[in-house]
Amino acid sequence: MSHDPSLLESLARQVGTPFWVYDAKVLRARLRQVKALTSPPLVQARFAMKACPATAVLKEMLAEDIWIDAVSGNEVLRALRAGYPKGKDPAKICFTADVFRDNALEVVLDNDILPNIGSPNMIQQLADAGYRGPISVRLNPGFGHGHVNACDTGGPSSKHGVWFEEAQSIAKEASKHGMQIVMIHAHIGSGPQFTELHDNLSRLAADFAAIAPTLPDLRSVSLGGGIPHDYRNRDAAFPLEMLRDLFQQAQKDLSAAAGREIHVEIEPGRFYVAPSGTLVARVHDVKATQTNAKGEGVTFAMIDAGFVDLVRPAMYGSWHTIEVVGREGEPTEPIVVAGPLCESGDVFTRDDAELLQPRALPRPQPGDLMTLHDGGAYGYAMASNYNSIGRAPQLWLEEDGSVRMISRRETIDEVVDLETDEALALD
Repeated sequence: MSHDPSLLESLARQVGTPFWVYDAKVLRARLRQVKALTSPPLVQARFAMKACPATAVLKEMLAEDIWIDAVSGNEVLRALRAGYPKGKDPAKICFTADVFRDNALEVVLDNDILPNIGSPNMIQQLADAGYRGPISVRLNPGFGHGHVNACDTGGPSSKHGVWFEEAQSIAKEASKHGMQIVMIHAHIGSGPQFTELHDNLSRLAADFAAIAPTLPDLRSVSLGGGIPHDYRNRDAAFPLEMLRDLFQQAQKDLSAAAGREIHVEIEPGRFYVAPSGTLVARVHDVKATQTNAKGEGVTFAMIDAGFVDLVRPAMYGSWHTIEVVGREGEPTEPIVVAGPLCESGDVFTRDDAELLQPRALPRPQPGDLMTLHDGGAYGYAMASNYNSIGRAPQLWLEEDGSVRMISRRETIDEVVDLETDEALALD
């Protein structure tokens, strides 16, 4: 969905560029789709909040009773600040990680959060901290397919989870320390095709049904996230009703295998938020290189957004639809869109082999606005202060057309605020 050019220009005058704008109507439409998927009894949706942890987004999730999957101590604290309750019955916040980093263990214990462990030694760490009680275990089922190889979440090359053949040894270790496995979890990725996701989820549910009878305290099974968002075809519709039927059948099969009612959970991230977020930047120049023995010349549109704002294209060649605001319908030519950072890889139009991939765009002029779409997932969430640049502001576009700022642009004082000069005691 493209925004009104006059609206974007008005916002740019007020807050400068670049900036993020989130469309509440688009986000809520995705929330409704996920709620429909999880409408069968004993099926529950979570939000993998790492995708977009803004408080405004978390409050939308809370209003729809979508629970949270947090992956750091601070994500747990952010969810609590947004209004989510503490506690494990039900565990509306679940902490999933392969390592207890920073304050994570303390936050989990102090706030009665269900730990979903992805490495065996985390049981010993919990025990050493005095923990006794329910846990969840993330298993690596041995298969899966991320949207790129760098995001592979299941199989021998994935760092995530405990290898599925170790499930029984993990259960024994947990029992030895007074812990009960109440949930098992896996995330097998979205894969390149919807049918692959469907097949992998079906396989995962069957594998978990085989494990369920051996875990007497099991109450829930999480089939992870992975509902795809088609970045290249933003209006693509997936047959989501097939997933609803799958989740309903999985809940019945898992309950039958366990001999008691088993809850089924899913935890999408990008599907909720990807289409709602747009990065808006200003074109500052258009320049060209010439063909020579090293390669073919290209035309560069230089904008003021960079990978400090949206790192996915530089990290793994992700695709985001790009528009030159107000020039729809004009003739196009191959354009490479590049940012302001002192880094040659600060380019938004490249493929997963790190090669330039010019887009067919109307030729922009300095002063034009340019929009990079579908950045709501892992856009602002992965922003950085490289080159000492402050993170861009986030704006919220309500359904009635009103706009409010939900985070402002960082200043240099905030960027350097953590710097100090403190002497440390030496042993």
